[in-house]
Amino acid sequence: MRTADLTTAAILLVLGLVVLGDSIRLGYGWGTDGPQSGFFPFWMALLMVVACAFIFLQALRREAGPAFVTRDQIRPVMAVLVPATAMVLLTQFIGLYVASGLYLGFYMRWAGRHSWPAAIGLALGVPVITFLIFEQWFLVPMPKGPLEHWLGY
Repeated sequence: MRTADLTTAAILLVLGLVVLGDSIRLGYGWGTDGPQSGFFPFWMALLMVVACAFIFLQALRREAGPAFVTRDQIRPVMAVLVPATAMVLLTQFIGLYVASGLYLGFYMRWAGRHSWPAAIGLALGVPVITFLIFEQWFLVPMPKGPLEHWLGY
């Protein structure tokens, strides 16, 4: 747990310092017409840096305890993370609708152990319904791939 706390605090501390530096560049004071662009980000980043430094120092003083996560505990997390990451990566090449259909079908069969008809039905139905709602009803364009372009969208 100590290593996880140290790593998280260090990453967030660096992120806070980046925001702090950019807020100073933008101006973090109070101008004649109110706060400058970096005013609120400066104070939020400063609060974040102080909190992360406190957590980092507190973790340094603590003895190393049990592991943050065991191999058996990380397995279900990775079973969700890996397919979801693959879907996000595939979206830029094959579009959101096809990627989400593949994700749903794969996940229903692999993780959910659902029947083929149920997996195929949802893998086709959800993207079609989502397409109709976003593209036709709300007129919000979503990332499309070769299939949608071939169909004229």
